[in-house]
Amino acid sequence: MKPFTFDQIPVMMNKIHDKLEYLEKLILRISNVEENKEELLNIQEASKLLNLSVSTVYSKVCKREIPVNKQGKRIYFYRHELMKWIKSGRVKTYFEIQNDIEKRSKI
Repeated sequence: MKPFTFDQIPVMMNKIHDKLEYLEKLILRISNVEENKEELLNIQEASKLLNLSVSTVYSKVCKREIPVNKQGKRIYFYRHELMKWIKSGRVKTYFEIQNDIEKRSKI
């Protein structure tokens, strides 16, 4: 880093201020993601998130197809577990399958 002159101090302070604001926004975004990880949903909220009817969600719970937490007669879902469950059903593209095959054949 080069030394700067007295006349450059306002410009440098402005840059520092902008960078601090950017870092502040990043930290807030990360903390919001962490809070959402532990967000607990009831059956109606889970149904809305998954875009499934409440009865379909109950059916999946009974068949143990979906991650659920039960406390007494009530069932709860963690948002991050539901998102992980949705992502686990992702179908690979032809290109991804081809890359996997090539990687395995190199081993």
